[in-house]
Amino acid sequence: MENNKVKAVILAAGKGTRMKSDLPKVLHPIYSKPLLGYVLDAISATGLVDESIVIVGHGAEQVETFVKNYTNNANCVLQYPQRGTGDAVAKSKDILENFQGTVLVVCGDTPLIETETIIDFINFHKNNKSALTVMSAIFDNPTNYGRIVRNLDNSLKCITEEKDASPEVKQIKEINAGIYCFEKELIFPLFNDLKCNNAQGEYYLTDIVAASIDKGLKTSAYILQNNDEIFGINSKLNLSEAIKILNKRTNSRLMTEGVTIVDPDTAYISPDTVIGRDTIIFPNVYISGKNTIGSNCKIGPFAHIRDNVQIGDNVRIGNFVEIKKSVIKSNTNVSHLSYIGDSQLGEHVNIGAGTITANYDPVLKTKKQTIIKDGANTGSNSVLVAPVVMNENSMCAAGSVITKDIDADSLAITRSPIKIFKDWVTERLRKGKSGEE
Repeated sequence: MENNKVKAVILAAGKGTRMKSDLPKVLHPIYSKPLLGYVLDAISATGLVDESIVIVGHGAEQVETFVKNYTNNANCVLQYPQRGTGDAVAKSKDILENFQGTVLVVCGDTPLIETETIIDFINFHKNNKSALTVMSAIFDNPTNYGRIVRNLDNSLKCITEEKDASPEVKQIKEINAGIYCFEKELIFPLFNDLKCNNAQGEYYLTDIVAASIDKGLKTSAYILQNNDEIFGINSKLNLSEAIKILNKRTNSRLMTEGVTIVDPDTAYISPDTVIGRDTIIFPNVYISGKNTIGSNCKIGPFAHIRDNVQIGDNVRIGNFVEIKKSVIKSNTNVSHLSYIGDSQLGEHVNIGAGTITANYDPVLKTKKQTIIKDGANTGSNSVLVAPVVMNENSMCAAGSVITKDIDADSLAITRSPIKIFKDWVTERLRKGKSGEE
């Protein structure tokens, strides 16, 4: 009977020196989610992998904390010192001791890898009944990459590094993408014979490929269709490039699904955000985290949706509006220059320009909630000091600071009486010219 079990080993121990940062490389965020989160999500969504083993090293405590809080089907294993990719995979030995099945090896700094690709890769490996499969890619300029050298029957002959390649091999455009599948019971014993006889004194995972071939085990190569998916993050420049690629992918998908994005080059939208059809995203909108936005909404321009926001249908989010951790029901307007945080807004609510939900207690360092029920309205330049409730069809006047709940159908106003000093400007100018105090 075919063994369908799959475990994933994610390589996340590297320091990322070129990132020039105290933060571990795999924890650098895109749309508020660390790079490692994208890899974990892509693997989990396959439905084929029941456990991920994250190999940690530099910043191990930080990475372990993230993994523990992010998912319940991953374990961390420490690699110290960091002695190469072969040594990193070998560190999963204890967890995999009683496991018999397929092991997927992925780098934790490749946030663009897609679930469908991982599924195809695993299925290719299993259907070919290979002991080990390497993911490869075709590059127009393969310089500095290990070349995939094939036999006449298209099976994998070897991986040759650039420094060891002959002129003929250097002409090969198929390169090693650094993602692997192997059968644990056949390949794991080969790790015992890994050597570190190289200038870096490291154990390389590519040597396992050579060992598999030398043992006469079936060793294959799967060609990746979209090279962007193996784009690794090694610098802040790489990070910005990955954001551009991911944003183009996300915006293209959303527009295919019926969302209007006026300027895809300036609308940055998290791939974890779901948006309904006929919603219009205006220029210079930034949406991070996990959110849902309904149909027939208008967002922006210059709006910022931060995370954990649920927006219903026919909602208008104006320019220079920021929203975070809030529910906004259908047919509600949040006008320009407003901040809505830790709030619940009902249907047919109108938020006047410049309205602020003051949700943070700087003394206790806690967040409090504002509730604005159906049909309520806030005047321009209002401040709602949480915790506070505006009941159905209630109103607060422009310029008010609301610190108490407002009853249904009631108006709250906190303005001081206006005072007008007649001819004050004229008198001030006269005194100025005469030198009077």
